[in-house]
Amino acid sequence: MMQFFRSIAKPLILVTAIAFFVWLVVDLSGLSGGGGLLTRTSVGKVNGTSIDLRTFQANVQQATQERQSRTAGSLGLEEQAEVRDQVWEQSVQEIIFRAEYDRYGIGASDQEVAAAIRGSPPQDLISEPFFQTDGKFDPEKYQAWLTSSQGQSVIPILEQRYREQILRGKLFQRVLADLTISDAALWEKYRDEKETVRVGVLTLDPAVTVGDASVTVGSQEVEKYFQDHKDEFARKPAAYVSYLAVPRLPNSSDTTAARTRAEQVRAEIAGGTPFAEVARRESADTISGKAGGELGEMAFGRVDSAFAAAARSLPLKQLSQPVLSQFGYHLLEVESRTSDGFTARHILIPIEVTGAHRDFLDSRADSLESLAADRLEHSALDTAAAALHLSIGKAGPLTEGFIASVPEAGTVPDVSVWAFQAKPGEDSPVIEAERAYVVFRLDSLQEGGVPEFGAVRPEVETRVRLAKKLEVAQGEADRIATQVATAGAAGLAASATKPGMGYRAEGPFSRLSSPFRDPALVGAAFGVKVGGVSAPITGSDSRVYLLQVLEHTPADSADFAKNLGTIRGQAMQAARQSRVQAYLTELRRKAKIVDYRAEIFRTDAQAAAQALPPR
Repeated sequence: MMQFFRSIAKPLILVTAIAFFVWLVVDLSGLSGGGGLLTRTSVGKVNGTSIDLRTFQANVQQATQERQSRTAGSLGLEEQAEVRDQVWEQSVQEIIFRAEYDRYGIGASDQEVAAAIRGSPPQDLISEPFFQTDGKFDPEKYQAWLTSSQGQSVIPILEQRYREQILRGKLFQRVLADLTISDAALWEKYRDEKETVRVGVLTLDPAVTVGDASVTVGSQEVEKYFQDHKDEFARKPAAYVSYLAVPRLPNSSDTTAARTRAEQVRAEIAGGTPFAEVARRESADTISGKAGGELGEMAFGRVDSAFAAAARSLPLKQLSQPVLSQFGYHLLEVESRTSDGFTARHILIPIEVTGAHRDFLDSRADSLESLAADRLEHSALDTAAAALHLSIGKAGPLTEGFIASVPEAGTVPDVSVWAFQAKPGEDSPVIEAERAYVVFRLDSLQEGGVPEFGAVRPEVETRVRLAKKLEVAQGEADRIATQVATAGAAGLAASATKPGMGYRAEGPFSRLSSPFRDPALVGAAFGVKVGGVSAPITGSDSRVYLLQVLEHTPADSADFAKNLGTIRGQAMQAARQSRVQAYLTELRRKAKIVDYRAEIFRTDAQAAAQALPPR
């Protein structure tokens, strides 16, 4: 059978995802993509095994094409970086897995692969109408398709993927072979889900409750704190940039053009063309547009105020004149109305840059690109600013991978990726932001790590002062706990008398649904007797807490015994997934990984400069 499968000519990329047919599903793959300068034959190494650069590039290209086919557009720098990272992770995982297969002598025979292909159809094929009879998957149609020319062309892809799934299934079975859960552990888990408490919580915020005059901070203890906690002050690498922004916002001519278009669309409907047909074709509100403009039931308070005012005043079932809102012009038809809301359909004509104004902005963007984009000369941005009569703005610090924004342009994609690939003085490509076309110049890069003491001294002093205030607040909380230990819940609530103190009731809640993030608070909630008050607890938010248990409902041991089988099955499934994930995390942690990507993938300006012949 396997020889028959291998006799196929050209494979088709027909199957994009195949369900893991063994009992455990662990998704380790990802899409990826990118490009760069081929200065190495390897993009990196994993435990001494090289990741071939050409293969990596081919996988990146394929993944990029797949991503583009789903988004119907080119990828930005952030998306390209994400795709490359995903291909990299997949490449690393494949090498790590192959080493584990060799380590344990795990293999997948041709017979096993063939049987899996025949007996475990890919999930996306199961849902295809071609393989169904009377609305259900028809195994005979699938078997017949496997022997057809189209099915045969897909077999090599299926063979490769099923073989990997079989290997991973065997590896995970080995990892999970000794996994068991005792009745005691199951009871503990059941108790954590079912046992509940209701508590009163007194909170003290030391920064507010304790005045600055109550503590003194010396210079020596500030410096000692810094030396003892240096790692807490580590900074991520940061970029500082200059930029030019060419606005691309609509003006009055664009508003007029949108109004004219809305009037034309209204005339078409008034002339007899069905509203739903025009909505599907013209409306920028794609969700309602697909439904013929139907909005369904809407609340007045949840829509644009101008839109709501029109919906309140328009005669029912009559087509409105163009209604201007923050989203553009609407043609609105209200079908019914109550005091709180309405049912309507609409067509949205957005206000977009168009006509002569678009030509003007495109010309400005072209000039910006020709004068400054993708340049390595520091002066290029200044030259463009003078030629276009624009002011140079400053931004930073930018952190790698975080979405940046500037006042003139709003949210700016890609710049926080580009800046950490660029060299100081280099200019970015033209980036299309929310409200402008922007070119950035990298002015400087600030290295990550622990800064000098002088640079963070005010922050260190603030922390030392807060630590001392925390000690005072803990003493105050201890005094309150002693006073209310015999006074009951009202005593704890009545103790919140100073600024920065607060009282609230929480619950009922279980250990797993606790409103507290800190384990110490959860432990106190379930460890203190009803009516009792906990010792002062310092939370991760640097606040001090006192808890008083108001109600306590134990877990039902009889219900546990009755449903033990179901409880065990659910717990085993969760434990298997947890064991596998921990195993994979440990494999990755121990792997010796060398990454050359930073040396290979360059900005367009750097690539162009390297391609030039030496002077």
